Amino acid sequence: MKTEIRYRFESSQVANRFVHVLKDWPISDVKTRLFNGGDSVKVTYEYDESGFDYTSAELDDLAEQHDGKEV
Repeated sequence: MKTEIRYRFESSQVANRFVHVLKDWPISDVKTRLFNGGDSVKVTYEYDESGFDYTSAELDDLAEQHDGKEV
């Protein structure tokens, strides 16, 4: 199942930093896309249905480190 989460950041520069970190992210294979003027990021990934999927929580933690909020 495909899952999509959107995050908003203070600026497009911070959003780009978040995207850059996710390019080599070891936790899960995610796809990213900037939107809403470049200060927001849409993250898409395949939900692991074999048990509890920690990807969402890890993404939230990473976004929080960049002062991002889920929208």
